[in-house]
Amino acid sequence: MNLLIEVLAFAVAIGVLVVVHEYGHYSVARLCGVKVLRFSIGFGKPLFQWVSPKTGTEWTIAALPLGGYVKMLDERETGTAPIPADELPHAFNRQSVWRRFAIVAAGPVANFLLAIVLFALVFASGVTEPAAVIAPPAPNTPAAVAGFEGGETIVAVRSGGTGESEPVRSWSDLRWKLLGAAFDHKHLVLSAKDAHGVSDFPIDLRGISEKDVDDDFMSRLGFEPGGGKLMVAGVQPGSAAQRAGLVTGDRLRAINGTPTDNATTFIAYVKSHAGVPVTLQVERGGRGGQAAGKLEDISIVPQAQRDTATGQQIGRIGAELATQVPSIDVRYGPVESLQLGARRTWDLAVYSVRMFGRMIVGEASLKNLSGPVTIADYAGKSARLGPSAFLSFLALVSISLGVLNLLPIPVLDGGHLLYYLVEAVTGKVVSDRWQLVFQRAGLACIVALSAIALFNDLARLIHF
Repeated sequence: MNLLIEVLAFAVAIGVLVVVHEYGHYSVARLCGVKVLRFSIGFGKPLFQWVSPKTGTEWTIAALPLGGYVKMLDERETGTAPIPADELPHAFNRQSVWRRFAIVAAGPVANFLLAIVLFALVFASGVTEPAAVIAPPAPNTPAAVAGFEGGETIVAVRSGGTGESEPVRSWSDLRWKLLGAAFDHKHLVLSAKDAHGVSDFPIDLRGISEKDVDDDFMSRLGFEPGGGKLMVAGVQPGSAAQRAGLVTGDRLRAINGTPTDNATTFIAYVKSHAGVPVTLQVERGGRGGQAAGKLEDISIVPQAQRDTATGQQIGRIGAELATQVPSIDVRYGPVESLQLGARRTWDLAVYSVRMFGRMIVGEASLKNLSGPVTIADYAGKSARLGPSAFLSFLALVSISLGVLNLLPIPVLDGGHLLYYLVEAVTGKVVSDRWQLVFQRAGLACIVALSAIALFNDLARLIHF
């Protein structure tokens, strides 16, 4: 059943993205007076064909649905059959350089517009997200240096001491604001409230390099979701947790006297205490209508195990953890939803470009590249989570497709745009000979990137 959901979700995702991308080319081509011969979804043998009596465009669905194309009237692609004189003004190659530029750029632009609309729909329909409550930060992290102790709810952020204050509505909102500030090397002031009122906490992100901005970015800053309940969801037989007496349903309140409400910080603490006894404060009971359970102190010795990734000895207790974090329903008005959708699309596009640049110069791993297998996997997972998650996933992939097509690689839209910019500056069309050379080089790049992405897919699938 899961496989069927993944296949269907992947087909819907690819179908929507391809149609939108190609329709961008098609609509601007028609607007510029260019005749479109074929609009194809997929490649290979046609499964369905229909010719519009009004425009003469052949609409096709082909057997291999991993892409599509729009074929326009062009003197360079007619073979031996000349184009009638009355149709020459409608040929793509007869258009001005800026019209050709607009037609080619319309595909990626359509993907970005789709992402804006999808994100706006998510924001307008409302989403349930973790509240911006932070857990006790690890020592010496920027959050700890700023004075956070854990349990504070971040309500606003401003740049420096004089910037305009922006509200923080959820954990996701906080992450995006910190991510943007880190890329721009800004000094921020976070406003957070606790039982004593609202206080300001300065966070200096000017020393954060782009290579530090990854999936662990928030953790390195010392920010983890807090304010929730850290529960034992399962205990492995024969583990240190079982020997110490931990049972499913226990709530972990503190470790060695330090309050804990976040799985990430708890696991990090346990890993750093291999073979060293630690004391857990555990709450038991409290169910069945009771306001609180009984507090007990349990001594446990994390088992020393070798970490396959680093080769170092780390501590493990053999317990499965679950965090019940406070959540908030976030909903925006139509205008604000569009504004937030545009901002989120811009932030993700910039992040994608910077990440790709880091991979080129070796500052980021090529393992970040993903192919169709991973896309299908996440399509299925997001579809099972609900409409909002699937729409967000679709917007993310649409942005990635738009950015990829704008890269200055021949055979992609960005490569053609580069030719047109050269033509606009020099007044000369890039020769067919050089276009052929660049096309072969570009094709080699695409094949190499596809091979790496497919290898990464297989590595994730079979865990090697």
